Amino acid sequence: MKVVKFGGSSMADAGQYRKIREILLADPDRKVVIVSAAGKRYSGDHKLTDLLYLCYSHVKYGVDCSRIFKMIMSRYLDIQSDLDLDLNLEPELKALKKRIDAKEVSREELVSRGEYFSAKLMAAYLGFQFIDAADWVKFNMDGTVNQEESYNALRGRVTPGAGAVIPGFYGAMPDGTIHTFSRGGSDITGSLAAAALDADVYENWTDVSGILMADPRIVDDPQAIPEVTYDELRELSYSGAQVLHEDSIFPVREKNIPVNIRNTNDPQAPGTMIKENFEGDHDPDRFITGITGKKDFSIISLSKRGMSNQVGVLYKVLKVLVRHKISVDYVPNGIDNVSVVLPTRAIEKELYTIMAEIKQEAEPDTLEVHHNIAVVAAVGRKMAFRPGISGKIFAALGESGINIRMINQGPDELNIIFGVDNKDFEAAIKVLYNSFVTK
Repeated sequence: MKVVKFGGSSMADAGQYRKIREILLADPDRKVVIVSAAGKRYSGDHKLTDLLYLCYSHVKYGVDCSRIFKMIMSRYLDIQSDLDLDLNLEPELKALKKRIDAKEVSREELVSRGEYFSAKLMAAYLGFQFIDAADWVKFNMDGTVNQEESYNALRGRVTPGAGAVIPGFYGAMPDGTIHTFSRGGSDITGSLAAAALDADVYENWTDVSGILMADPRIVDDPQAIPEVTYDELRELSYSGAQVLHEDSIFPVREKNIPVNIRNTNDPQAPGTMIKENFEGDHDPDRFITGITGKKDFSIISLSKRGMSNQVGVLYKVLKVLVRHKISVDYVPNGIDNVSVVLPTRAIEKELYTIMAEIKQEAEPDTLEVHHNIAVVAAVGRKMAFRPGISGKIFAALGESGINIRMINQGPDELNIIFGVDNKDFEAAIKVLYNSFVTK
């Protein structure tokens, strides 16, 4: 049995609903469907969730939201009409508007209605059972999910062998009030449903054919990653890639359920499979799984003669940063020098105070800060088994005239991280991709 989740772009209009129906018909194992609110139909369009947030803001400040709510109603009623559904949403939508005007709807309940009405429409279109997320996603008072209670509630509502449609993004607090996840929470709902039902696969359908090996805004038409482990995915996410958030895959990872990222607009593409580990080798010649990174870091560097024989120098530096509630991303070091790499925005307001405190605490011989640094990460579980990988990467960058400002590699050799000037960020990613992926 497969649990499938469709994102906002997959729910944007009646045409996308028809694509979803074909995807489900192509595989009878796809039984339980989680849906997001309608996304953008074109570049200048609005996401329904954004409109709902805007509607609430209007009401909060005493401004009439009728024009915005009319846009919301039109989107769903157009889908209902285009699909010729035997379902009349208009009375329920009008009842919601009355509650909004009377200020009887909380912010979280209002924004959750995007998914709610999407699921109502999809269930009617497919002839599937509608299961309200509020009836089974159970939150604790602190906002965390009560997994045991939630799993049992869903198992008691899904009819074995029958189809079901569930709205994502929200659930219910112990007192029955609606509570939402953070944005992108439909991914979490899908993962929870897959774990609750012990699915064989959790398919997450979006508008790209899997997780891409590099940012398509930098690299033209990058390849999709065919296979990625959960550890690699975490490294890619931490280093800057826009992939599934860790919270959204924890429930399925906990139960060792594979996740398959697929493209609603290209259903024949196999997408990206995410698992704890893989047997065999999908592409034995490729050692890099993905290339990613972020700009606007700073490097605080200090040196001190005999540092390797002194205890607590790094601790003193970190103690200053902890005092200012600043998190460090990387700590490259040498024999008599150490550096900390951290986002520029985290230190820019208190930089001189921080530098003065480090100087007082650690008493370095030299203390410098370098701004406008970009961090690039090459991630791949097979790098550990290939001698000379770092040398090949740095040689390729050197041949392209890109100066490396910092190098850091973890002991598990799952990634190689290096710093370059901001101005060389895009070029560095292109060099790595063209040198080690397209060959």
